Order: sequence, then C-alpha cells, then structure tokens
Amino acid sequence: MPQTVDLQQVLEARERRAFRQQALLAECKTPLVSFSMNIAGPVKNTPLIRRGFRLGRRTLLEQMQLAGLSAVREEETDAATGCETLLAVRGKAEDIKKIACAIEENAPLGRLYDMDVIGTDGVKLERTEPRKCLICGRPARECARSRAHTVEELQETTRALLETALLEEDARTAARLAEKALLYEVCVTPKPGLVDRANNGSHRDMDIYTFMSSAAALFPYFAGCVRLGRKTADRPAPETFAALRWQGLQAECDMRRATGGVNTHKGAIYSMGLLCGALGRLCRERWADPAAVLSEIAAMVRGAVSRELDGVTSENAKTAGQRLYALYGVTGVRGEAEKGFPSVLEFGLPVLEAGLARGKTADEAGAAALLTLLLHTSDTNMLARGGTAGLKEAEAQVSAVLSACEYPPAEAVERLDQAFISRRLSPGGSADLLSLCWMLHFLKEEPA
Repeated sequence: MPQTVDLQQVLEARERRAFRQQALLAECKTPLVSFSMNIAGPVKNTPLIRRGFRLGRRTLLEQMQLAGLSAVREEETDAATGCETLLAVRGKAEDIKKIACAIEENAPLGRLYDMDVIGTDGVKLERTEPRKCLICGRPARECARSRAHTVEELQETTRALLETALLEEDARTAARLAEKALLYEVCVTPKPGLVDRANNGSHRDMDIYTFMSSAAALFPYFAGCVRLGRKTADRPAPETFAALRWQGLQAECDMRRATGGVNTHKGAIYSMGLLCGALGRLCRERWADPAAVLSEIAAMVRGAVSRELDGVTSENAKTAGQRLYALYGVTGVRGEAEKGFPSVLEFGLPVLEAGLARGKTADEAGAAALLTLLLHTSDTNMLARGGTAGLKEAEAQVSAVLSACEYPPAEAVERLDQAFISRRLSPGGSADLLSLCWMLHFLKEEPA
C-alpha cells in the first residue's frame, strides 16, 4: 500500500528542503534548481509518480545541456513526502529559469512539475505568467484559494496525466529501439546470404536502402504494439496477441508501400511486434530482463502452434510457413515464439553481448550471433530455398567456421557469404532473431 503523509510531515519536508537549499547555496555559490512535483492528497510518492519525476529530471538535465549549462552538484531525495532534486548549476539564474518555465509549460507532465530557480542571493525567481490549474486551465492560485476542485478530482487527473504521458514515453522508446535493432541487423557486415553494407546477398529485389525505408515505416507500428500491450495488460496474455493481429496486417501494408511491394520485414513484423506488445504488458523496470520479456511473449502466443498448424497438409497449406510445416514438420517462428524464443535467450543474445563486452565490433559480435542462431534453429527461409539438404550443408559450413573461431574474422564470413549466394541461400529467419537480440540488448542499456 502507498504510504500516506499528513500536513505536518509535508511542512517538515519543506523546512528540510529550505535548509538544504541554503547550505548548497553557501557551498557552491551558484544558482539552484529545486525540483519537486505538485501532487494533491496524502499520497505523494508511488512508482508511477517516481517515474514521472525521473522523466522530469532527465528532461531538465538534457535541456540544460543543450543550453550549455551544467550541474556541478546534485542532491536527490526519495521519501514518502515526495521526490526532490536540488541542482547547483553553473550559469545565469535567468537562463535557467527560462528552461524551467519552458518545461513546466510544454512538457507532457509539465503541470505536475515544480522547478523553482533560486539565485545566488537566495531569492527565488518569479514566473512572468501564473501557473494554470491542472483541471480547468484557470490560474492555479485562484482554484486553490477557492477550492474549486476536490482532492479526488485532482488525484484522478494526476493519475490519468501520468499514465498517458508515461505510456507515450514508453511507446516512443520501444519503437525507437526496435527501429534501431532492425537497422543494426541489416548493417552487420558481412552476413552470409543476407543484405548488408557490402552487397545484397542472395536477393535481387532489395538492398540496404530498401531495409532502411521499411524500418522507418514500421516505427508507428511498434509504438502501437506497446500501446495495445498496455491497454490489454489486465487481460489474459493471449488477448494481447489477438489484438496485435490486425495491427500486424496493417504494418505489412505499410512495409510494402514503403518498399514498392518488397517483403523485407514480414518476419520482424511478427516477432518484434510480439516483443513490443510484451513490453506494453510489463512494468518499465522489467524491460531490462530478457527472460521476463520473452516469457511474456510465450504467454501471449500459448497455443498458437496447435491452433494454426494442426490439420495443415501440403494440399490445404495457405502460407509459406504452413507449407514448410507440412513438408518438414518445422514450426518456424510460431514455435520459437511459443517457447519464448529460447534460441535468442540461450544462444544469440549471450554471444552478441559477450562479444561486445570483449571489445568486438558490432559487425563481429553481430555476425557471430547470427551464425550461432542459424545452428540452433530450423531457419525456414533456408529450408524454403535449399530444402533439408541445403540447410544441413550450410549448417555444416557454419559449424566449421565457428569451431575455428568463436568470433570469426570478416574473411571467413565473406567466404560463407559467397557460398550462400552461389546457392541462393538466405537465413532470413535467423536475421529476424538477431534483430530481437539487438533489441533486448538495447533495452538493458536504456534507463528506466
């Protein structure tokens, strides 16, 4: 249960803040920013409020940096009476105040932010325009004086504002990282049989620019998957999967429109869309836990293989995936998703991150992860192009390369590339899994 505070505790917190302000002014002899949040009612600190505060702090620091201002000292408090930050800033108090007012007026959560600026003389700089009421937009002091709105109304408005703003922040963050992951995947060079910076692999209808156009077109889709995940987070996980289906069909249309009809990312629309939907279902703090994210995907897709593949034969198969299931019994990306993408968690991601930690380049770590994934999955693209014989021969070649060196040199991967191209082989399914590896890695690096 959230901890409640009374008026006496709030007043004592203000006194402590004022004391710390004076001490910091005396020590640093620079203007100060005193940042807290305007939260009505007896509950001043919750995980939701704390996230809103962290977003405000980050925005303040980034805007100051853009203006050439730097914090020389910071003191932060996380208490039942609320989150507070005191910043001693090298610069003019008037310049800092302009930034603070711009954030309060324009940021999605600006109305909840209280960014006081105190000059070196200890005097707080006043705003030129009065703060507006959170609910009606009138001067906030007038509404407070007349008690125009109940505490319950203010609390509900605050909660809705926090949830909406933080959902949009999460959706944009996930979409940005998903797009980045797709771009990193295509840019890893060399990659056997795949489009990269050096050549088009075994493909004649696409190049690296086709992939860039496709990745850019999918940004809104990935953001929408997060929103759908959040909207259905209180329902059984398979309902999120069902809700994502229509979005995926629309995303495929967006992709084909951007590429002139070329299928660059159909597999990624499925797998990365699932990942973004899972992020929407999870609290932000769990995004950096790959096992938790992939487990959520497994819960979402539970039963999909039997629903979609039971009874499929060579005669009634409608999709390439169904035909490959009928011919070879492979469940492809459906089976991987239903198991929580074990090849990503147990093989691809560890190889990628171990390589990066050892100082390997994105090309070296990415190529090694791709080859490892190819050995631990039945790549349906390889099966479709080369059959079981072609897949086994390719796996033997990959195994030999990795046996010689865990992170093979570019020359060895280039020889694989030429061998795959000569047989028109392309491990597109493994490439989609590599995108997931990059995404999960980026999520670990992203601040919550």
